[in-house]
Amino acid sequence: MSNEPIPLTKALASFDALWSPRIVTRVNDYDVRIAKVEGEHLWHAHDDTDEFFLVLEGELRISLREPDGERTVLLPQGAVFTVPRGTEHKPHAPTGAAILMFEPTGTLTVGDRHDEIPNSVDATTGHTLNT
Repeated sequence: MSNEPIPLTKALASFDALWSPRIVTRVNDYDVRIAKVEGEHLWHAHDDTDEFFLVLEGELRISLREPDGERTVLLPQGAVFTVPRGTEHKPHAPTGAAILMFEPTGTLTVGDRHDEIPNSVDATTGHTLNT
């Protein structure tokens, strides 16, 4: 990791892959990740950690399966939201977005529990495969 400032716009410009987070720095035992997203991700849950989202560009929606039912939160640019540990959620960005996430090092993009992963997605990283 760098001990110099990291321009997030430059880091985001360095890749095009969707739903494929990149680590920009670490804070103690946490990764600070950025990602470009568009369309839908998988329903998944992180059993042992909360997941923090900050919308850098665009708009992100996160559907949640909670004890009282399903709901969707809308995050415009500049908004933050934390998905509580164990909560099934499905991020989606119909028109695209750039996001920053803060989560423990080694956290899988597809969580500990998730829907079936399409053949075009790497089951470990959640990255879209070039097929």
